[in-house]
Amino acid sequence: MKHPHIDDLLEPILKKDPRYTADAYHFVREGLDHTVRKLDKPRHVSGRELLDGMREYALQEFGPVSKRVLSEWGIHECIDFGNIVFNLVNEGLLGKTDEDSIEDFMGGYDFNEAFIKPFRPAEPIACPV
Repeated sequence: MKHPHIDDLLEPILKKDPRYTADAYHFVREGLDHTVRKLDKPRHVSGRELLDGMREYALQEFGPVSKRVLSEWGIHECIDFGNIVFNLVNEGLLGKTDEDSIEDFMGGYDFNEAFIKPFRPAEPIACPV
């Protein structure tokens, strides 16, 4: 029996919701795996935990161009991660609990603060004249 390739499984999602690229879905899946690996033992992660894991994973993978890469994939704010997660849930490619909701991804963090600020040089210390 041949197992479907992930890109074949993503095809209906990409047709229903063209806001995000296939790379965005691959990234979210990899970010979820990264987040779960950080736990003491495998368990379900919350939306907030996933957002933190995604930020860390993006910075690790893409460094100072993280925000740009995510933007090219259609990810501009935390709710985009939530939309991708729930698109995967709705297609049966990810699971969720009754407590999980799209609202878990609202707010989150500011992308400039999360992905650009860590790479800005520190403000110079003013020397008295």
